[in-house]
Amino acid sequence: MPTRAPTFKPAHQRTTAQRRQDFDRSRADAPWRRWYGTARWQKLRTHQLSLHPLCEWCLESEIVAPATEVHHTDGGHKGDEEKFWTGPFVSTCKPCHSSRGQREDHGQKVVVFGADGWPL
Repeated sequence: MPTRAPTFKPAHQRTTAQRRQDFDRSRADAPWRRWYGTARWQKLRTHQLSLHPLCEWCLESEIVAPATEVHHTDGGHKGDEEKFWTGPFVSTCKPCHSSRGQREDHGQKVVVFGADGWPL
């Protein structure tokens, strides 16, 4: 049975999930993606987590959570090798890295709330 050719849709007609998938696919071949698998990065990551073992973003809201991820702050490295290796870095938990970290990487505004519920 012949398969149907995919239908082209302009970007503005694609769903958010489809646009995100295209974005992720375009980044998958980026050379800097391989740097995360190097022994150098693993050593740097371990060092960062040993210096700051708690999620620094959770601590802003007086929540104590172990850090499991290392995030490039100040807008990320954007493929700049020097910035990739030198940082600055922040230790985060998985939920913070997946939400706040991704928003920062995509240039979206991040509103942070303190323990009292008011924006910081």
